[in-house]
Amino acid sequence: DFFLVGPSENQGMQRVCFVMILFFCIITVAGNLLIVITVISSQRLNSPMYFFLCYLSFVDICYSSITAPKMITNFLVENKTISFVGCIAQLFGVHFFGSTETFILTVMAYNRYTAICRPLHYTTLMTRRACGRMVIGSWVGGFVHSIVQTLLITWLPFCGPNKIDHYFSDVHPLLQLACTDTYVVGIVVVANSGMITLSCFFILVMSYIIILVSLRSQTSKGWHKALSTCGSHITVVILFFGPCTFTYVCPSSNLSEDRSVAVFYTVITPMLNLLIYTLRNEEVKSAMRKLWSRKVGSEKGK
Repeated sequence: DFFLVGPSENQGMQRVCFVMILFFCIITVAGNLLIVITVISSQRLNSPMYFFLCYLSFVDICYSSITAPKMITNFLVENKTISFVGCIAQLFGVHFFGSTETFILTVMAYNRYTAICRPLHYTTLMTRRACGRMVIGSWVGGFVHSIVQTLLITWLPFCGPNKIDHYFSDVHPLLQLACTDTYVVGIVVVANSGMITLSCFFILVMSYIIILVSLRSQTSKGWHKALSTCGSHITVVILFFGPCTFTYVCPSSNLSEDRSVAVFYTVITPMLNLLIYTLRNEEVKSAMRKLWSRKVGSEKGK
């Protein structure tokens, strides 16, 4: 068994963290579940953008559910242990859903590029089949990345210290506990994460540079409309890629800093994704109101 260290070891702070993270987790799961139900049930939200948003919300539900429940439980108990199998399963889940979200955000950027820069070819390029293949490719890419990270850690011998300096099982804290030289494994782990994060980030940046260049000849109204559709996505990308780059591409020797950053991208960012995509999108809010009024109407009819 391993012993997990929470975001804070102060008893008073742990109570505050328990209330806050439980609140964030409930909002994230309930809100993203509402987005999934709204997109599936609404005939108006049948464009590729909402198709990808539906899967992004589903991934956010899974992503936050991998780490938050165990962390919330550990705030209430003294025995903050996790079995080796549970540790490996959590490690796999974090990287699987995290990298899948990275790929889906990249696909959403390509969708914006196609809609703005190639509007005449948009319907032929972004067919339902093409969108489905992109989503499947995101899941497969996430699985391949995660299985590599997981196998690298599983093969390491653990025979000494069992205190994971983190609130969930992650690669860098586990590498420090291995009873062998992990220099080569550490480089492979960083290279694996770095290749995915930096390549996806490069594609994202290039997509938006091309979009901005293509908008030079547009009127101010066209600029505003295009940027308003991209603004939500750019905000989500910054909130997600910034902390992930800090943790996995430029790993810190101070794991307490990584713990603080990890709370942001595993708990807070999935909730912010929900707020950004709903509060800035009139179509989603309108569809939610119609879904709610339809449900209320059916309840009254009974």
